[in-house]
Amino acid sequence: MNERIAYHDYPAGLLDGMRKTQDFIENSGLDLGLLELLYMRVSQINSCAYCMDMHYKKGLHYGETPLRLISVSAWRETPYYSEAEQAVLEFAETMTHMPAEVHTDGLHDRLRKHFTQQEIAVLSLAVAQINSWNRLMRSFGAVPGNFEVVANSSK
Repeated sequence: MNERIAYHDYPAGLLDGMRKTQDFIENSGLDLGLLELLYMRVSQINSCAYCMDMHYKKGLHYGETPLRLISVSAWRETPYYSEAEQAVLEFAETMTHMPAEVHTDGLHDRLRKHFTQQEIAVLSLAVAQINSWNRLMRSFGAVPGNFEVVANSSK
């Protein structure tokens, strides 16, 4: 794969708002491992190899297991995701696919068993954010495989 727009060619400020939003999500108090599962699942749906590489490595950094990270696309068939994680993954899939005939009232009911309204709002933003990152990285042709987790950072 060839990179179409290299990082050094991004217009100044292009990612400033994205980074600020990402910081808000990651400092919201939501479990970072849970967010990585969400990010991994949405990145799989969107076929963003760069983001899958990143979120696999970040998931490991936050204590996720390789099995849980690679199995997230088959979460319905596995015994090792909690009810809260299952609700988040279902929500992430639904909000990524956005089928017109599906209403999210039932999803919010399931989420409310595990999360506050404020946390559900942040989860909604996290789904929108990873979808935006996926689309940017795919458009730019970001090359997967070289992402490294910064040891002393939440990012």
